[in-house]
Amino acid sequence: MDADDLQRLVTRSVPFGKYQGRLIADLPGYYLAWFARKGFPPGETGRLLALMHEVDHNGLRHLLDPLRQPASCRDKRSNTS
Repeated sequence: MDADDLQRLVTRSVPFGKYQGRLIADLPGYYLAWFARKGFPPGETGRLLALMHEVDHNGLRHLLDPLRQPASCRDKRSNTS
């Protein structure tokens, strides 16, 4: 995982299946657990799904909330520091 992977969770959508078009960060835990049992797809999407499963399984979804803010809000906040 690199630092940008958490940002990708809140900006990338699922390109296939029942939840096609939904952000990876918004997938339900049971769907992520299903992938964990059956196997994650290859490539970046599978890697991000596996990461989101770890985040969800460990109860850390709230860590993604600040990343969901519009870029303009993040820019203003970093300029006031």
